[in-house]
Amino acid sequence: MTFNELGLSSDILKAVSEIGFETPSEIQEKSIPVLLGDDRDYIGLAQTGTGKTAAFGLPMIEQIDTDYRAIQALVLCPTRELCLQIAKELKAYSKYSKGIKVVAVYGGANISEQIRDIKKGANIIVGTPGRTIDLINRKALNFDSVSKLVLDEADEMLNMGFKEDIDEILKSTPPFKNTWLFSATMPKEVEKIASNYMENPFKVTVGTKNSSAKNIDHRFCLVHGRDKYYALRRFIDYAPGMFGITFTRTRREAKEVAEKLMNDGYNADALHGDLSQAQRDTVMNKFRKKNLQVLVATDVAARGIDVDDVTHVFHYDLPDDIESYTHRSGRTARAGKSGVSIALISPAKSSRIRLVEKQIGKKLELIKVPSGNDICGIQLMNLIQNVKEVEVNEKGIAPFVAQIHENLTDFSKEELIEKFVSVEFNRFLKSYAKAGDINVDPSKVKKGKDRERTSSGRPSANRVFINVGKMDGFENKGQLLGFVCNQSGINGDSVGKIDLFDSFSFMGVDEGIGEKLINAMNGKNIENRDIRVEFSNEKPRGERGGRRRSGGNSGGGRRNSGGGSRRRSEGGGNRNFKERRKRR
Repeated sequence: MTFNELGLSSDILKAVSEIGFETPSEIQEKSIPVLLGDDRDYIGLAQTGTGKTAAFGLPMIEQIDTDYRAIQALVLCPTRELCLQIAKELKAYSKYSKGIKVVAVYGGANISEQIRDIKKGANIIVGTPGRTIDLINRKALNFDSVSKLVLDEADEMLNMGFKEDIDEILKSTPPFKNTWLFSATMPKEVEKIASNYMENPFKVTVGTKNSSAKNIDHRFCLVHGRDKYYALRRFIDYAPGMFGITFTRTRREAKEVAEKLMNDGYNADALHGDLSQAQRDTVMNKFRKKNLQVLVATDVAARGIDVDDVTHVFHYDLPDDIESYTHRSGRTARAGKSGVSIALISPAKSSRIRLVEKQIGKKLELIKVPSGNDICGIQLMNLIQNVKEVEVNEKGIAPFVAQIHENLTDFSKEELIEKFVSVEFNRFLKSYAKAGDINVDPSKVKKGKDRERTSSGRPSANRVFINVGKMDGFENKGQLLGFVCNQSGINGDSVGKIDLFDSFSFMGVDEGIGEKLINAMNGKNIENRDIRVEFSNEKPRGERGGRRRSGGNSGGGRRNSGGGSRRRSEGGGNRNFKERRKRR
């Protein structure tokens, strides 16, 4: 099928042809005729990079009445980057459609300028939830005339905590509108939005629901936490021309990994929530221009990244929310290209691989971290291939040819080859001269057991008690783990089984980590209450079964009686959504 067969106008077909689109993707082929012809709600499930913007953008532009000076369509998306990208694409699609005016509204930019652009006349608004709410409250946006509402990357918006904002925005739009929801996955929260705000939606699924793109090779390796950085380096060196993203769980880890890579001579940088919008834009511009080989990012910071030709995605840690694995891996293999997703897994976390496989509907291939000899061989052949393919600038080097021959006349052909190769190749020989095997033998990985007590029944150094729990705002084990890692500086792979109760928790930890946690965490406080960490016994004093004893307080200080959400650093506890909206 071609775009000519989808029912689009000649103006849009001209723009599409100029952009270079030849044949519609599967989501475009299945969506555009429905959205052009049916006056109904719609759900489209497809991975990132499959052409969803054109799938909703082309029919949206077709249905704008340019004689009616009002906002007729609203597109909500999770991040500034995606907002700008969608607006740019809609403007390109409508290049020859006179009267179409697209305005992007997002945080981190001058709101007064955005208000002026809206007042000049806009019939399509593309916005992030936070800034859209701000403009509604300022009476700068009125959606009474909106007939088309698009929720793009709906699952990501909910993961980022925008549910209340989305509810508020949806309530500000008229009941007669059509809602078009696009998402990579369909968790319960997205299904709830569909049931609350959509009526008998037409559903299109490209691939299996909640699955990843078919052209991604999903792999994992088993390495100890202390060897993860070296494993990452080896995979990078084993793939000359690699252009990738490395995902970490916390900001601290993103900074540390990026700094190590830069110190070791790699073109790398970090993207995380501590960066200002200007710093974030600088990093992203460098990555888009491929001035960076590796971008190290947290899940939250990387939401909405849409960069072509990403060849590899590395998971320095698996995400706490397994559904985020789909979003991470979807940053590669875009627009029909192939890509590789590699998870660096410590033995203690190997059981989580089954959760990922269940989520994406695919088996992850167990691979070995490349050896030093493997890497040197690959790099040598790559160097030789580059020499064969290089174009000689004869005019440019002509003034120096005689001097070159004079200086190299004493060397044979074989010696010259070896010397020129060594100029580029010695770095790898030096790096991997004594490189050993860092792979963990999968047959020696204990499954389903956390070493928690000694044979005599005494408390083990592999299990600690901490006097924080659900009442401190930690809704799941991943949030608690992120908080502890950020506060103590330990690696998340050093922690095994976590038991999360109302007012306290237990954590299984590697040898020596218990002492580090005790030294790092004791003396810190949470909401003006001292944190206490100690090696575990049967149950903490004054608590049984996760319930607080009447009038007791084993926490070493007064617990906030409200028991509600509290601010946390990224990766732990409930996020401060207002602050995050401001960043965007």
